[in-house]
Amino acid sequence: MKDLKKTLLLASVIGLTGFTACKKNGEEAITPIPTDNTETLANSFFEKVSYKGAFGTTDWSAGWANYNPQSTNYPSTTATLSGKITTNTTLDASKVYLLSGFVYVQNGATLTIPAGTVIRGDKTTKATLIVTQGSKIMAEGTAAKPIVFTSNLASGSRAPGDWGGIIILGKAPNNIPGGVGTIEGGVNNEENAGAHGGTIADDNSGVLKYVRVEFPGIAFQPNNEINGVTFGSVGTGTTVDYVQVSYCGDDSFEWFGGTVNAKHLISIANVDDAFDFDNGYQGKLQFCVAQRDPKLADQAGQSNGIESDNSETVFNSSPRTRPIISNMTIVGPVASASVLSSVDAKHEHANLWRRGSKMVLGNSVFIGFKYGLNVRDLETGEALTDGTSVISNNIYQSYIANMDVIVSGSKPAFASVDLLKSYLSTKGNTIMDEDGAQNLLNNPFNLTAPNFTLKTGSLAASGAKFQ
Repeated sequence: MKDLKKTLLLASVIGLTGFTACKKNGEEAITPIPTDNTETLANSFFEKVSYKGAFGTTDWSAGWANYNPQSTNYPSTTATLSGKITTNTTLDASKVYLLSGFVYVQNGATLTIPAGTVIRGDKTTKATLIVTQGSKIMAEGTAAKPIVFTSNLASGSRAPGDWGGIIILGKAPNNIPGGVGTIEGGVNNEENAGAHGGTIADDNSGVLKYVRVEFPGIAFQPNNEINGVTFGSVGTGTTVDYVQVSYCGDDSFEWFGGTVNAKHLISIANVDDAFDFDNGYQGKLQFCVAQRDPKLADQAGQSNGIESDNSETVFNSSPRTRPIISNMTIVGPVASASVLSSVDAKHEHANLWRRGSKMVLGNSVFIGFKYGLNVRDLETGEALTDGTSVISNNIYQSYIANMDVIVSGSKPAFASVDLLKSYLSTKGNTIMDEDGAQNLLNNPFNLTAPNFTLKTGSLAASGAKFQ
């Protein structure tokens, strides 16, 4: 069986090259079987920069991102967006829309949102925009005119969970039994409106570019939440670039399977995990940043920078979750040892890789966390030791003694933490103390006007590798 798995791994380049025979009209038909990908950071998707972390010396968030949306005054709504959108529809940027209830883009329709449009989510109806399989959202703002999804409450009274969020559903592969699942978040599955998954790796659900999503995120019940932006089996034909999620009541970004790639993502002051991967997600990410608010954490669980699972029940199911990440910066809730005791106890790991998740993680910076890197469960660790996962050239800093590197689970793959630390050392990773972390970035812990660019002489200014 191990030899078979190796053969499938070598044969798969984008995760769809395995095949099986099935009956069709009495004849044998060939249907692709999703398999694990073997992509690396050498892929042409990645810009080959020399620095580690999301920013060098230039702030690519300037002009379009908003780090203090609580104080922003938006104009009153003048139109309503509700119900089902079943034909191609283009919004009017001169109007301010009230998003009311669950709004479905379906029947193959395309919703086009012009640059500069403001859409305010209604709290009472848990307003949520759902782009169903086969339909598209074309939300392409500009740096000067970003598209804004925000709370309909007045400045000063907004909070995480004021409305639902954005859910995009596609036909790319996942590892859900049968290949098709129903997205979480209370989505009505009549007419398969909540369905996601298939065999089209390059499925196209449209564009999200220069988009801000503020105060979303509703937890209906444990493990059934609406995130800031949810990607359900979204394919590589979809463009995701320059997207900010702020003050989200759950995860800022969560991927359930799929292959979609993304650059320039920002997560600010969310409640649960900043970046969450599940069910065989195999996309690529570069230039992503997150900042945690010490007083905002998930009281029903734990709040992590990265949380990644393959499958909740079958840890080695295929395709394996295997995000390929470079140049990520996640700033935890602990600005210094002196404030550690005041940080919400539910804040935990910079990275939590578990339940068989694989990964390629390089050239990234994780500072200000209680706990550092946790590799949990046998299958997760085995992927590091057999080389199908790689963690390389990253910087970690955390505060709790003996919790900077953790091996956990009922069957951990590493017999001791020292073995995992040895692995990390041989792969060019650096584990530093508070003094070292303070010399990396210009002003990363400021909650309303952060600066994530590199300080002069920063250790993160060089050493990135793309292999």
